Amino acid sequence: MQKRKVVVLTDGDRVAKEVVQQVAKNIGGRCISLSGGNPTPTNGFEIAAAIKETPYDPVLVMIDDCGASGMGRGERALTELMQDEEIEVLGVVAVASNTRAVEGIPVTASITRTGAVIDQPVDKDGNPSNGEKIQGDTVDIVNQLGIPVIIGVGDLGKMADADLVEQGAKITTQAVQEVLRRSNFGSES
Repeated sequence: MQKRKVVVLTDGDRVAKEVVQQVAKNIGGRCISLSGGNPTPTNGFEIAAAIKETPYDPVLVMIDDCGASGMGRGERALTELMQDEEIEVLGVVAVASNTRAVEGIPVTASITRTGAVIDQPVDKDGNPSNGEKIQGDTVDIVNQLGIPVIIGVGDLGKMADADLVEQGAKITTQAVQEVLRRSNFGSES
C-alpha cells in the first residue's frame, strides 16, 4: 500500500483555514478542514482517519497551539499523526509568530512576502529575519520528528496583504509548492 502524502501547515485560525482551503484548490490537493482551529480541535488519529478518506494527494493539514509554549494541542496532534505508518509527511510549512520562549527550528528555505525563496527564516510579516531558526508556537516539535523539508513563511493570509485569500493566497501556495518540489512529489512513477 502506498502511503498518503501530507503537507502540514503550522497555523489553523479562521484566516489560515480559508487560506489552506484555497491553496488546496490551487494545487489540486485536498484540505483536512477538521484540522483547522485555534488551537487544533481534534487529535492526530482523527486527522489520519480523515486523510485516508480523501480521494487523492497531496493532503494539507493544519496544526495550531494557539500561542502555547511547550507541547500544545497542535504539536500533540502532529506527533500522533506521525505514528500512522500509512501516512508520509513530506514537509512542513512553518509559520512564524511572535511567541516567546520557543526553541524554533531551522528551515530548508523560506518564502518572503514578496515571493522570494531565501535560505534563512522569515518573521511573522514575511520579511527575512536574523538568526538561524524560525520562531513559532507550533514548530518546536518538528525538531524531534525527522520531517525532511521545512519551508518558513509569515502569518498565513496576511503578510501585509501579500497572501490574501481573495487574491489566491499566493505566498502560502508557493510555500506548499516548494515543499512538494523539494520532496519530489509527483515525480514517482
